[in-house]
Amino acid sequence: MKSAFTTTAVLAILQAPAFAQDEPYLDDRSSPETLLQSLYNAVNRKEYARAYDYFATPPAASLDAYQEGYADTDHVALVTGTASSEGAAGSIVYSLPVAIRARAGDGGERVFAGCYTLRLSNPQIQGTPYAPLHIEKAEMKPVAGELRDVLPASCGDGTPDGTDTVLADAKALFSSIYGRNCPQAPDRDASDQMQSYTIPFNYSHEGLDTPKHEARLFRFYCGSGAYNENHAYILANEEGGLTPLQFATPETSVQYESGDSDGKVEDIRIVGYTASDTLVNSTYDADTLTLTSYNKWRGIGDAFSAGTWIFREGTFTLVRYDVDASYDGEKDPITILDYHTGP
Repeated sequence: MKSAFTTTAVLAILQAPAFAQDEPYLDDRSSPETLLQSLYNAVNRKEYARAYDYFATPPAASLDAYQEGYADTDHVALVTGTASSEGAAGSIVYSLPVAIRARAGDGGERVFAGCYTLRLSNPQIQGTPYAPLHIEKAEMKPVAGELRDVLPASCGDGTPDGTDTVLADAKALFSSIYGRNCPQAPDRDASDQMQSYTIPFNYSHEGLDTPKHEARLFRFYCGSGAYNENHAYILANEEGGLTPLQFATPETSVQYESGDSDGKVEDIRIVGYTASDTLVNSTYDADTLTLTSYNKWRGIGDAFSAGTWIFREGTFTLVRYDVDASYDGEKDPITILDYHTGP
């Protein structure tokens, strides 16, 4: 009896960090796709024992021999496609299309494509020690071309089941990066915990008749205080590659006539910029392709800072920033940066 376990087109591209150890730790055996991501995450982080242990049958004569095979490898980028599955004697066997690009320490690159076979024994009938989803074998060959072009169309006979693997991947990435810094509220509705938006767009160098690209924006709840709520954002490109967003934010200096915040505001100026990985009381407007934030400095909201970031060229750019530094019971902000409002 056959069943299908699928992804939506290309799942993900793992981006190379400045240093391999800076790549966020990922150890996820919940699906064939995430297991392959975990495998090459371990390789990129030089955690070869972890990578070696994802295989049921050793991929080399010894761990030392396996590690030696990656001696000249600086980073591996991964793309996965549509997985298929088939029941076999109390197990599910998955076939997963895979393409990788291995970059050597000297900058040289080699591309490989093929199929990985993975097996999961029925968790309901297992005892101890428990055997999680594991890799049985890999059949990869050297090829030439871009990853998305050389990725096999299929491995096995599965058909798409509509699983939103990009969303699942975004949730896993959020958990791995922000899990400790973003306290959750279990009593909140799911729509408050996470929201997803599709962003159709074109680059400025493209013509009006160019088919639109499509990015996806994921907003995650990241804790709240008495009057402010924080959100973290992850952006997915067309290939499913995920990027945790950082937002340019002005650092301001406020001068009061009396020397303290009870007095009249004498001057507000920008003294630098920081990059923030969360926005406060933020919303996304699909009509204007903008993210806005409204950071209350106290509960009644008469003193605050507010920013606007617009989506263009495939990411979000700061285009406006307003500050109301007067604690006078009124909302009368001063615009200290504006690349958004026309003359």
